Amino acid sequence: MTIREMYEQNEHKLLSRYASFSDESRGRDIPEEESEIRTVYQRDRDRVIHSKSFRRLKHKTQVFLAPYGDHYRTRLTHTLEVSQIARTIAKAVRCNEELTEAIALAHDIGHTPFGHVGERALTKASGKSFSHNEHGVRVVEQIEHAGRGLNLTWEVRDGILNHKTALKPATLEGDIVRVSDKIAYISHDIDDGIRAGVLSEEAIPKHLTDLLGHTTRERINSMIMDVVKNSQDSERIKMSEPYWDALIELRKYMFDTLYTNEIVKREEIKAFKIIEILYEYYMDNQDLLPEEFLKMSDSGVSQSDIVCYYIAGMTDNYAVENFESIYIPRSWSVY
Repeated sequence: MTIREMYEQNEHKLLSRYASFSDESRGRDIPEEESEIRTVYQRDRDRVIHSKSFRRLKHKTQVFLAPYGDHYRTRLTHTLEVSQIARTIAKAVRCNEELTEAIALAHDIGHTPFGHVGERALTKASGKSFSHNEHGVRVVEQIEHAGRGLNLTWEVRDGILNHKTALKPATLEGDIVRVSDKIAYISHDIDDGIRAGVLSEEAIPKHLTDLLGHTTRERINSMIMDVVKNSQDSERIKMSEPYWDALIELRKYMFDTLYTNEIVKREEIKAFKIIEILYEYYMDNQDLLPEEFLKMSDSGVSQSDIVCYYIAGMTDNYAVENFESIYIPRSWSVY
């Protein structure tokens, strides 16, 4: 018996009957020989961590655009916090922790530069809806590894696609990530908002903090505990009604006070314009795109989509530097 097979047997002994078992995965688009020491979901997690798209998340916006300070979240630190919350819940409700971690680490891998601003800009520029969850699947299937993709399992790809609030993942592990994403960003965005002087703990509605907690740590812990209590040996991952209603109300409060705050968002108009201008530039100069993107046209991908995919992969810094190199004149010198 291999180490992998031992792990797989242990899953059937230890995990909930509603968990996703590694040896029952729907598999990969391209069949592969099994590892002797890792389950399919362990391999998926490792592939995500070693991908270029994952590394680029460290230079992509979470809420604050190009924040001055070392302690504001980026898209990467958000992803790590989601992963930690999701793993805690998965272990407590006896779901597959490795599948949960793989989905959590990959859930935002399709995000554009400048966060949701980039999504909106590409949607406007191309005239076609651009969603980071759909693009995340595209990244792991078609773009990573010079167009070969990561060949992840069906369950991980489903979790990436369906991690948004209104969607429903096919696995409990995907649902854990969907809920953990909200717990993470609501909690840490409050923390960043307070750090920036835009929010204060005292200004948050008292009935919400009395239930959820008065600090970031308390809120994360109380929501995790509520999910665990209400999801034991269940076909669904859920919060109690009072906690879910409070989370949704707190989310609305954050939109009103932080996400649409004039001070926080005053640079977004510039970021939006940068994406629009880059889109137009590469539509007119497609020959300047990397070879792996140009090859997509052989598979019937439209010029507009190719340009969107290329820009979506940029970090905030690279988008700005690319814009400057194209449109900002440099001082003359003798070369």
